Amino acid sequence: MSATLTFRWLVLLCLASPALVRGDTSDPLLFRLFLNDGTSLVSYGEFTRLDDRVIFSLVAGGGVEPRLQVATLPASTIDWERTDRHAASTRYQWYANTRGEADFLRLSNDVADVLNQVVQTNDRGRALDVAQRAWATLAEWPREHFGYRQRDVREVLAFLDEVIANLRAATGAASFDLAMVASAPDIELEPLATMPSPRDQVDQVLRIAALTTRPTERVALLRTALELLRDSDATISPPDADVLRRVARSRLLVEEDIDGRYTDLSRRLMRDAAKGAAHAKVSDVQQVLNRIPREDARLGHRRPETVQALRASVQAQLDAARRLRLLRDRWTIRRSHYRDYERSIRVQLAELERSKVALEAIKRLEGPTPDALVRLRARFRGGAEHLERLRAPGDFRRTHDLLIGAWRFAETAIDGRWTAARGGNIASAWRASSAAGSALLLLTRVQGEIRELLEPPRLQ
Repeated sequence: MSATLTFRWLVLLCLASPALVRGDTSDPLLFRLFLNDGTSLVSYGEFTRLDDRVIFSLVAGGGVEPRLQVATLPASTIDWERTDRHAASTRYQWYANTRGEADFLRLSNDVADVLNQVVQTNDRGRALDVAQRAWATLAEWPREHFGYRQRDVREVLAFLDEVIANLRAATGAASFDLAMVASAPDIELEPLATMPSPRDQVDQVLRIAALTTRPTERVALLRTALELLRDSDATISPPDADVLRRVARSRLLVEEDIDGRYTDLSRRLMRDAAKGAAHAKVSDVQQVLNRIPREDARLGHRRPETVQALRASVQAQLDAARRLRLLRDRWTIRRSHYRDYERSIRVQLAELERSKVALEAIKRLEGPTPDALVRLRARFRGGAEHLERLRAPGDFRRTHDLLIGAWRFAETAIDGRWTAARGGNIASAWRASSAAGSALLLLTRVQGEIRELLEPPRLQ
């Protein structure tokens, strides 16, 4: 590389890197959202486009420290060409007034250091590699920094192209057109958005309330508008404030009336659906589900999210009614087997129930008398074996096993209490007490499960 060429490049680099100037960073970063009707809204900070909606923060009072409220609008209401163009200009100017010059100065210094290496090295191949990496860094920088100083960068790149071409010729490398890399389009600067006045804030909130498709957000915005009007009495003329207040209140009353109608609709339909499901009347619940579109049309299709939730809830009741209908049909088919089984164990259940007083006494270590124990032992003898010979229906097998367990615990308790009384052994009495407690616990479970199985299934 010639000294003259290097000198030209360094001079250009210096000219492209003016002294560091910091702009005013005290103002907030504001973006303007242009609507298709030609009006615009001010977003406090960046906005986000997510699927078919745009999400942003709007100023809702607060003075020096503004209060912010998140709002959403359908993306179809936005003039995206104008909005994106203004956003690019805003980001460019904000960056230029804050970090732009400092970042560009660092870039300039880094590239100058790289070129100094190119001048000082005698290895032309290494010099070419360093120059090409410097070129790539410069070429990407405008795109990554909001297009800032990209005209200056292009001029530097043009001279760097010449440097690289000379190095390629010196090393015999094949030619390559580095200038084919596309550059970012020039930014058209537009006036920055300014903080909306109290009146503008109210107008903006009311406009968003009229455009948003979410009822809950619309109600929240209308209430915000009323709060803004209450806080801005000194800055908005009384006649204007009265007009705006009437508009906000009338819209809010309409929304609250609609909410009340849909709440009443949901309550009535859910009551009918729950009643039908509890009686396993599938057709009744299906009729409720079929009524939802008609009732929604009668109310003007004003609450799609409420209707969607209502439809899901009624559908759940319909599914529950179908399951209950199936369980009741199954129970009807097996009912005769259940009754036969209940009759086959009726004597043993009655014996256990009649012995509860004695078992409670054994549990408390206060009886019963020896004569009562003798009679109990006689009544319980052979009962467990009889129960084990019975064949319980499938649904009763677990319950039947619990019944056998309750009987054997009762036998153990009675025999243990007899042994303890005959030998005066308190340890045996405690063991009998534990067995009696287990027998009573299992008996309660058996009676409850048999009662449930003998009754038609209910909605859980």
